[in-house]
Amino acid sequence: MLSFREIATLMLVKDAPDQVDPDRAELDALLERRLVLLERMASGQSRLYLTSDGDSVLAAIARGH
Repeated sequence: MLSFREIATLMLVKDAPDQVDPDRAELDALLERRLVLLERMASGQSRLYLTSDGDSVLAAIARGH
């Protein structure tokens, strides 16, 4: 089960991934559960992506389950 902060972070990754601090503690849980993916780009920057599982979690929350 995800905490409210983890759900909020998941929503933020979906809507504004560039606004997420990569040092957020909640990211560790989301990465471990494979709900988000952290990609290291050639420029040295990191980019967060929502995985299909992460998208499914948000869709289930939106449906009220």
